[in-house]
Amino acid sequence: MKRFIKSLFIILGLYLACDAFILSLVISFNIGVIATFMVGAVYFIYGFYYERIQLLSKKGVVKWLKNLFLIGNTIMISAILFIAVFGQIDTATYKEDAVIVLGAGLNGDKITLPLYYRLEKSIEYFNANPNAMIVVSGGQGRNETITEALAMERYLLSKGIPENKIIKEDNSTSTYENFLLSKKLLDTHLKNEYKSVFITNDFHLFRANELSKIVGINSNYLHAKIQWYIAPVNYIREVLALIKLIILRQ
Repeated sequence: MKRFIKSLFIILGLYLACDAFILSLVISFNIGVIATFMVGAVYFIYGFYYERIQLLSKKGVVKWLKNLFLIGNTIMISAILFIAVFGQIDTATYKEDAVIVLGAGLNGDKITLPLYYRLEKSIEYFNANPNAMIVVSGGQGRNETITEALAMERYLLSKGIPENKIIKEDNSTSTYENFLLSKKLLDTHLKNEYKSVFITNDFHLFRANELSKIVGINSNYLHAKIQWYIAPVNYIREVLALIKLIILRQ
């Protein structure tokens, strides 16, 4: 059993550290990549020195550090599992008045795969409910040459979505602002009481839903998938973002 635990931590540590390092080179260097690399490094060290840690942690400071590590690890894994399960649940009725597509970053002016999956899900939704307005929400971030909203609008237009069905929200820089500014636009365009649904990737669904409630927008939700190889970084980053949400409420 001890050998299994030791091997498990070493393998997980190497996987997370290597995954984070590769993503930092081919996609972007961000807080999620840093956090994932650090978690991987801690896992590897814990596994590599497993026997020695067990001997030294019978009392004193090392015991407290080990317990702190185990408690923190349990909380992180529990949060990730909860987020992952919640991210597979959809509440869309396909009778909503508007669908909000949350931005997910660009490579220059090109949409990324997570954003592609969100947009494809919005097209699928629109085909089932062509009466809905589509709000594409996202400003211009670092390493982006245009706003996310403009890139999303261009993609939807290329797929045959009518221009008069698209509303651009191109000033937001966070999920909180996505909802806040999208709500202002929808309040202006729809005026009467309306129902909306938002679309984001599965790892992001729970936090986005909480933020939509904080903003006061009455919204259902639909999840889009992500690539398997960016899942660790996104889920670990999402745990950090949840901590921020609990503290700052945005």
